[in-house]
Amino acid sequence: MRDSHRRFVLLVAFCLFAMVLQFLTASAQAGIVSGEIKTIAADKNVIVIEAGKAKVSKTLRISNRASITLNSKTVELNEILPGTKVSLFTDKSGTVTKIIARSASTDDSENKDAAESKPVSRKATRKSRSRDDDDDESISDAEWHQFRGPKRDGHSLETGLLAEWPNDGPALVYEVGGLGEGYSSISVSDGVIYTMGTVNDGDQCVIALNAEDGELLWSVKTGPAYQNGAGNGPRCTPTVDGNDVYAVDANGELICLDKKSGDIRWQKNILKDFQGNNIGWGICESILIDDDKLICTPGGKAATMIALEKSSGNTIWRSDVPTNPSASYASAIVADVGGVRQYINFTHAGLVGVRAEDGSPLWGNQSSSNGTANCSAPLYDDGFVFSSSGYGTGGAAVQLRSSNGLTAAELKYHTNDMANHHGGMVVVDGYVYGTHDPGILTCLDLKTGNVKWKDRSVGKGSVIYADGKIYLRSEGGPLSLVDANPQKYVEHGRFDQPNRSNRPAWAYPAINGGRLYLRDLDKLLVYDIAGE
Repeated sequence: MRDSHRRFVLLVAFCLFAMVLQFLTASAQAGIVSGEIKTIAADKNVIVIEAGKAKVSKTLRISNRASITLNSKTVELNEILPGTKVSLFTDKSGTVTKIIARSASTDDSENKDAAESKPVSRKATRKSRSRDDDDDESISDAEWHQFRGPKRDGHSLETGLLAEWPNDGPALVYEVGGLGEGYSSISVSDGVIYTMGTVNDGDQCVIALNAEDGELLWSVKTGPAYQNGAGNGPRCTPTVDGNDVYAVDANGELICLDKKSGDIRWQKNILKDFQGNNIGWGICESILIDDDKLICTPGGKAATMIALEKSSGNTIWRSDVPTNPSASYASAIVADVGGVRQYINFTHAGLVGVRAEDGSPLWGNQSSSNGTANCSAPLYDDGFVFSSSGYGTGGAAVQLRSSNGLTAAELKYHTNDMANHHGGMVVVDGYVYGTHDPGILTCLDLKTGNVKWKDRSVGKGSVIYADGKIYLRSEGGPLSLVDANPQKYVEHGRFDQPNRSNRPAWAYPAINGGRLYLRDLDKLLVYDIAGE
């Protein structure tokens, strides 16, 4: 009887042990944890870090073969001290296989040195960033720190760039993989690249890379994977502001991260919080930061557009646009019109403008809107807003005038010569450049709509502007350099990136520090375009 009881107890104990072991094994997964070292026992290969804003302690075991760097230099484990900021890369068993450490005392000086030592031609110019006395870093006017560049208009402020490309294109500085699925472009600030992708066993993540060589610095999960027949993964380009990075994934998870460590400051879901439904091809908006406000467009029953405190995520105001249009695929811009600061975006129903101070709807126009997908961000220049969409709809220009705190919008013209499906447009010296379906690069006069020229040799794609040139990246892959010249089409080079994926190249190109950045799903290619 005693033997039977003993066997029963042993059996129960064994089953409980197996269950715990199974739970621990299932709970562990490959990933990245960022924080500050609390204690480290080099002789036992054990590290304790405080992670996140709440300073939660986490104890991890380190592999004997783990690679370890401190301030970008390879070191031994016993050379890392408590108080050091680290990113720990773990395998599926939860064991640390890689440590990237940066000592707090050298953060500022090394970031500055890295920025100043980038291999940028002396003829390529950019303003250096400044630092406020309260340690809240301000972003240089020239940094490509958000979607479509420093001023969110597709313009780079750099000069001294290559005016002509060699036959095989500019020199490839490096190519980095491991970014996962997604159509996010990149932002660059303070020597770090920020983007999004589906990594860490299928999570949507914000990713930070060293701009010098593409080395992974950290990766932080926003939410579970997003699957879609038109393409998987996140679409948003992160926005860098001060010490923070802001992004929203394809499921509406909005997150604010510390730009150096990746620590989560706050997070919320804009669709759940504001009664919105996800749109057909997933949330694509890139966050607008304006002073202390974060602006985005959930398109829900509780709010079309919202302003949140960028520091906390708390709601400042909700804008209820008539008919409560759902979100579309464009990103908001800011404009000052006759003393009335306002946010303008392309919703599912059309253009809307709301007062920056309180979110009051000011005006709307549906002339350029289609019933399927409005993708390209509107343009604002000299009192005119130009917008365009595909599916046979075309473009429209409205003129804005403000009086007594209100803004009126007058439709100046509708054009069938600029049906911009996606890829955006730019205004240069009063002329609009963008691709017109089915794939014709077109130049037209912003204020009249008169077409100046058309060229279909490269095809449909995304455009940005820098140093007198239009950079057109075809969704089929080729990238061309064209004069921003309203008189005629003049091309100064064209090349195909190597190792193209089998998906359309929908991520916008970006320019920063004399380099051209091309995202292609899992890969990022970086080219030297600084002049001699």
